[in-house]
Parts: sequence; structure tokens; C-alpha cells
Amino acid sequence: MGRTKPKKKVLSKAQQPTNVAKEEPSISALLEKAQALIVQCDYELASKFVQRILERDPSNVEAKEMLGVALLETGEIEQAKQAFQSLVPPNPNAPAVPPPSAYLYLAQLSEDDPRTALDYYKSAVILLMGQLKGKEKAADGTGSDDELEIKSNIVRALVGQVEIWMDPQYDLCFEPEAEKTCEDLLNLALQTDPNNPEALQTFASVKMSQQKPEDAKQCLEQAWSVWKDCEPDDPKLPPIPTRLNLVKLFIELALYTPALLVLHGIMSSDDQDVEAWYLEGWCFYLMSEQAKESGGTYDELTWEELAKDSRDCLETCQVLHKNQDHPDKPILEHVQELISNLEALGVKPSPADEGEDGGDWEEVDSEDDDGDIEMQ
Repeated sequence: MGRTKPKKKVLSKAQQPTNVAKEEPSISALLEKAQALIVQCDYELASKFVQRILERDPSNVEAKEMLGVALLETGEIEQAKQAFQSLVPPNPNAPAVPPPSAYLYLAQLSEDDPRTALDYYKSAVILLMGQLKGKEKAADGTGSDDELEIKSNIVRALVGQVEIWMDPQYDLCFEPEAEKTCEDLLNLALQTDPNNPEALQTFASVKMSQQKPEDAKQCLEQAWSVWKDCEPDDPKLPPIPTRLNLVKLFIELALYTPALLVLHGIMSSDDQDVEAWYLEGWCFYLMSEQAKESGGTYDELTWEELAKDSRDCLETCQVLHKNQDHPDKPILEHVQELISNLEALGVKPSPADEGEDGGDWEEVDSEDDDGDIEMQ
């Protein structure tokens, strides 16, 4: 009988060697995860992933920028500023071509130094214009999403400069070149993106400051025409703050009908917006005042009906403001002042079961023969 072959000993999983190192996730995977967490507003966890990246690659530009964003969103303003400053000259570790977004963030974080903020915006524009030229050369005649985003950022940087020049808290608005500088910046913005609502609205503000209301109305009409027929989920629809700014300009020019229509669109997507309720109440209040001055009606609504609609909106705004602990105290003060005025006129709020949606306003025929709002 021959010798039997010895059986190989098979190790169980528990007996197998455990010194095999677990493979580290790639930096690209960590960046993707951090970006997803930022989108989800989980900034603290995003910071942890960013730190893991920077431990392995201390010069990673994308990670540094994400760190700045996360710090900014969690209120660590100075640390966020330092993170963005590490990405631009004169920092010795800044990349050869800094990201334009770092300059944009730094401009917004330099409110106490307008000249520095302007320099940051100018640097962002130079870099973005270079990127845009590269995209246009490579394009086939149709604007890509990247190209549209670059144009939007250029306009944002140019408008940001205009806002600094126009801001009364700075001395720049008194400089002799302020008016021409603003017009030049806005002309460049509209050359870059001719129908950009933000640029057109800012141009309207400039025209109003120059006592040119008709020019301002034309700018606002053009700005609104770009998106007024858009569905709520259309990417062309400007963000709510931009639309609220449009409402303020409409109200300032006594264009109450388009103001209310824009507010209706905002409230259909967010009926808890404090500023929207405030502006609607203020708009109805001004319409009521105008109705009293012109014989008692406005678009077939009596001043009492308009005043009641105003009171209902203002009451809703007051409740939302307190429930949300809204930071804008001047809004609440003005709301309380208006409510007090209405109370003195004998205007009471509607009973709770009647709702607070502005009464019969939606039934008013506010369109001209072409279906457009008349900008009178």
C-alpha cells in the first residue's frame, strides 16, 4: 500500500491572516463624497472628508475650496477667509491659476474694505473671461452648461462691483467716476449675457438713481420677460432673492400688478417666505392709498378691500416672522407700523377660516390684449 497524500489544512476565515491593509478610497471618491455632503448641507461631515483629502494631498485645490465653503456655512468666517486666501496670490502655495470662485468668495467676505472687494471681483472677472474665451473657441455654436455658468459668474462679479459703487455706506458712491463706472460694468455684463435678469435689474436701479424711471421700467420689463412664463422647476427661473428684488423695484415704480404676479409665483413654491408676505402686504397697502387718492377704487377694487387684503398679508407676515425668529427686525417694525395704521382706519383682519390669500385679486384682469402686463 502506498503512502497516503497528506490533506492540505484549510484555514477558516477567522484563522486567515488579518494584516492585509484595507484599501484607502481614492481622492476623487473622497472629493465626490464631500461635494455630495455640501449639497446636502451636511457641512460638518463634509469637512471631515475634506480633511482626509488634505492629509494625503495638502495642495489639493478643490478640497481647499470645499473647506472654505464648509467653514463659511458653519459660521467660521475668519477660517473660511484663510482657506480661500490660501488659493490666491500672494500666498506662496496658491496654484498657478487660482480658481475664480475663491476670488468671488473673498470679495463677499471683504465688506469692510470695498476697495479690496473690488480688486477681488476684478481678478475673478479676468480669470472667468479667459475661461469663457476658451469655451467659445471649443464650442460648436451652441452654449454649453459650463459656458452658461461662466457667463452667470461673470455677471455676478460685475454686478457685485456695481453694488459696492452704489452702496451709500461707502464713500465710493460720491466719487465723480461712480456713475460712469457703474454703467460701463453693466454694459459689459449685458454684452456677456444680454438677457441676464440680475444685470437688467441692477441697470434699472442705476436708472432710478439717475431719475430715469422710463428707462428703469424698460429694463425691468426685459428682465421679467425672460422668465415670467417659466414653470416653477424651469432652470431659467431666477432664485427667490432675485425675484424679490424685482418686486421691490416694481413697487418703487408703482407697478403693483406685475409685483403681485411675481409674488404669486414665489409663494406658490414657498408660502413661508417672510419677505414675500411683507412685500405683498406693503403692495396692497400702497394700492389702497392710491385708490383713496383716485376716487376710491384701483382696478375695480375698493380701497377698503385692498386695505383688508393688506392687513391679512401683514398679519401672516408677523406670525411667520416670530415663528421663524427671522433676523430682519426692520421688516417686523414696518409691518407693525402698517398694521397700526390700518387698525386706526378701522380695517380688521379677516376671520381665520376665510384664509389669507389676497382675496379677489386673482380675478382682476391685469393683462393687455397681447397677454402681457402693461408697464404703465
